[in-house]
Amino acid sequence: MADLPRSPLAVPLPDLPVLAGVRFATAQAGIRYQGRTDVLLAEFAEGTTVAGVFTKNLCPGAPVTYCREALKGGLARGLVVNAGNANVFNGLAGTRAVEATAAAAAAALGARPEQIFLASTGVIGEPLPAHKIVAVMDRLQSGLAAGHFEQAARAIMTTDTFPKAATRTARLGGVEVRITGIAKGSGMVAPDMATMLAFLFTDAAIPAAALQSLLARAVEHSFNCITIDSDTSTSDSVLLFATGQAGNKPTEDAAQLADFRRALGEVAHDLALQVVRDGEGARKLVRITVEGAVSNASARRIGLAIANSPLVKTAIAGGDANWGRIVMAVGKAGEPADRDKLGVAIGGIWMAQNGSIVPGYNEAPVVAHMLGREIEVAVDIGLGGGHATVWTCDLTHGYIDINGAYRS
Repeated sequence: MADLPRSPLAVPLPDLPVLAGVRFATAQAGIRYQGRTDVLLAEFAEGTTVAGVFTKNLCPGAPVTYCREALKGGLARGLVVNAGNANVFNGLAGTRAVEATAAAAAAALGARPEQIFLASTGVIGEPLPAHKIVAVMDRLQSGLAAGHFEQAARAIMTTDTFPKAATRTARLGGVEVRITGIAKGSGMVAPDMATMLAFLFTDAAIPAAALQSLLARAVEHSFNCITIDSDTSTSDSVLLFATGQAGNKPTEDAAQLADFRRALGEVAHDLALQVVRDGEGARKLVRITVEGAVSNASARRIGLAIANSPLVKTAIAGGDANWGRIVMAVGKAGEPADRDKLGVAIGGIWMAQNGSIVPGYNEAPVVAHMLGREIEVAVDIGLGGGHATVWTCDLTHGYIDINGAYRS
């Protein structure tokens, strides 16, 4: 499909310093796209530990199945990602494609195939031409270099309109460590792991079991709180690699890992919001805060019901302060709610409280807020102390244009 215009919500890439123990290379394999890089190879230092969280979709791609098994070893030496073909619903051919790719990368890096992690993104149901990836593996190996985060982020894009990356530092055992991540995603995005690909890298030394716990928590509070179109991809993968090159003493102690946990959460949150900012056809970033629910989990489900409502999203796209659609979405969520205790606010202005319109409510400032790029919606359920925040984008005709022509 033709190149898409850059999202009006796009943010620039931050400065991305070299991270010890990681090298990248990209190449043009011609898997689907012509004239652009579409394969990424990452090499990790010996002893790198790995954690991963994957899609809950019951029709996962072959790379997801492969990585779930490889993750049991807890160690990684390489990562291969291709764009343009998701390697999903390909049966035995899909399995053979991941095996061929892993074997080629392992040979190039002097590693074992089970130490290679894989991810694919793109069209579903078309055989992945793994021979094209294998054909550029030597070129990738010879091109490996420190840094190159931007090139890595660009190589994994599909309908993305801008590369996505984030970085933070933390203190761990008296040593400064860095966490840097890249991500891709703009459509087929709904929480149930994340619906996108994200790869995070740190120079910290952290055992695999502790790394897994840290990543699972970070995903739950970031990627699992975003939605663009309510569709959970078959290829969702978030992988975290810890090279151990910063020099800290490996630890599983929760107190010592507190600052690392904070920084990891910030990187994941930053990347998740960039995915929403690049939602297909998006013109507005929407934050939905739910309070007063019977539990945090209930608040999250209510927030997602609002965020996934086509009627709510199109009203936001059109700048229509139709709070009745928000009430509708709360009621359909299947969670405890009382019509006569409900409150709704947009842009900090309460439009309805205790089940009815606020006396003297003036819609003009709400409409003015809805004409902006970043929209704030708040809902008070009035039943308890549960709260949650989720993020989405508006739904415009651009979404139809992009997805109607995806395979063209």
